[in-house]
Amino acid sequence: MPNANRGAVGFQSTEFEQEYERPSKTELKRQSDALQALGHELVDQPRDRVKRMEMPDDVKDAILECQNIKNHEGRRRQLQYVGKKMRSLSDEEVAVIVRTIEGWKGASKADTAALHALERRREKLLADDKALTTLLGEYPELDGQHLRTLIRNARKEQAEHKPPKAYREIFQILKDLDAKARAAAKAAAGDTGDEDEDGDDYEDRHEDRDDE
Repeated sequence: MPNANRGAVGFQSTEFEQEYERPSKTELKRQSDALQALGHELVDQPRDRVKRMEMPDDVKDAILECQNIKNHEGRRRQLQYVGKKMRSLSDEEVAVIVRTIEGWKGASKADTAALHALERRREKLLADDKALTTLLGEYPELDGQHLRTLIRNARKEQAEHKPPKAYREIFQILKDLDAKARAAAKAAAGDTGDEDEDGDDYEDRHEDRDDE
């Protein structure tokens, strides 16, 4: 007997709906790869950051253990294990981790931009004597004579291709001024949070470049 529902408008099958609602193998693979990559990104973060991260202890321990492994094959296996632990997280736990990492990246970009601004100010000090007058006007507690000597020595270092000792000291003075200004701003805002380590990482890279 013909099926009266065959070809009828509005015919639905809950059996087929349930089948189609399941994630495809491709989608499951994509989700797995994304969690594996997220775990790898956490392994590459500083240990203090990982320790402060809001996540289950077993996942955190797997990440910290991976950071301790230097052997290539051992690290590869541990990274796979980290990916497995990441797949045990709930969507909410994953969302918290993603938001935290995005916050770190935003802070890192802001710190890097601030340090680039300090570099530009140092270049102005070397290029234009008026820049020192402006700086002393902003920070009258600075030793103007010492800064003039440093600027003169830094110019000589550049001209004679000598190690950038004075050049680097000028940057450190500017960096200290910026750090004090930031601390004062945080105190005024009532923020007592820990400083991020990204600024120090950038300064290390900066000094390596100056030695080239």
